[in-house]
This record gives sequence, structure tokens and C-alpha cells, in this order.
Amino acid sequence: MDAKLQAAGAKFIQAMSQISSFWGFPKAMGAIYGAVYLSPRPITLDALVELVGVSKGAVSTNVRKLERLQMVHKEVKIGDRKDYYVAETNFWRVVQAILQERQNRQFDQALRAVDESLQMVSAASEDDDLSRFYQQRISRMQSFFSTFDKIVTAIAALDEFRLSTLHKILGRPDT
Repeated sequence: MDAKLQAAGAKFIQAMSQISSFWGFPKAMGAIYGAVYLSPRPITLDALVELVGVSKGAVSTNVRKLERLQMVHKEVKIGDRKDYYVAETNFWRVVQAILQERQNRQFDQALRAVDESLQMVSAASEDDDLSRFYQQRISRMQSFFSTFDKIVTAIAALDEFRLSTLHKILGRPDT
């Protein structure tokens, strides 16, 4: 492989690692997705270990997470015991899967905690400037999160037809 092409691939994999970290996922997970994404053919766990430089256990664990998020898909080759992986290249599907995964647990917990905080402030016996300040600030945050939750739910619910329409409106190809 050409040295410049190899350097570009390594830089891309590093960038995917940083983006993954930004979104709260393990860096290795992003690097693995980057390596699978740049692979012109289905790739094995062993090849990913070499490309990403983490243990086979870490690659296996992160590939399972990527499968759950529908970012990679397993391919089986008849007569070969190894599993091969290919990247999902439809980024709208990736975003949908990530939003659904992230929204379900952590966001619901955080939203409940904000609601509970607001109830606690409302139940406080003091009626002073600080109580009113808390009431105002937490209410605004609750309103924002509620709106954000509706937006995320709408994006996650987009089906293929609506995604195709959105692509046309935005002037972007479907993949």
C-alpha cells in the first residue's frame, strides 16, 4: 500500500476514534468502525486487531457494540469459520440507531432526574429569590429536554421512504 494512502487511512481511523470519544463511546469503537469503513472487502477480527492496535477481546467487544448500533454487519463465508464485518454506509441509518440507543436509557434517566429536581424545588418550603431562580432555570432546562426528546424521537422514527424524501430535499444521495 502506498505510504501516503496508509497515512491517510491511519489519520481517518484516528479521527473516527476522536469522534467516537466526543459522542461518549470508547475510542477503540470509533477506530474499529473507521477501519471497517475503509476496508474494501469484509474484514476479520484478526485484521482489525492489526489495524487498530488493541487486543482481540477489545475488538470483539466493540464490534458487538457496533453491531448492536447497526454500524457494522456480520458476513459469513461458507467454509470459513471466521466472521467478517462490513460497515454500514448509510449514515442516516447509523444516526437513527445511535439516537435510539442513546435516547432509551441515559436520556430517559436524565429527563426523569430533571423532572424530580423541579418537583423538589416546587415542594421546597422557602419562597425566596433562590427558589424562584431554581424554578425558572430547571423549568427552562426541562422544556428544552422535552423538545429535544421529541426531535430525537422524530429522527429515530424516520423510515426509509421519509429518509429518501429528506435526501432529495437536501440534494444528497441516499447513501
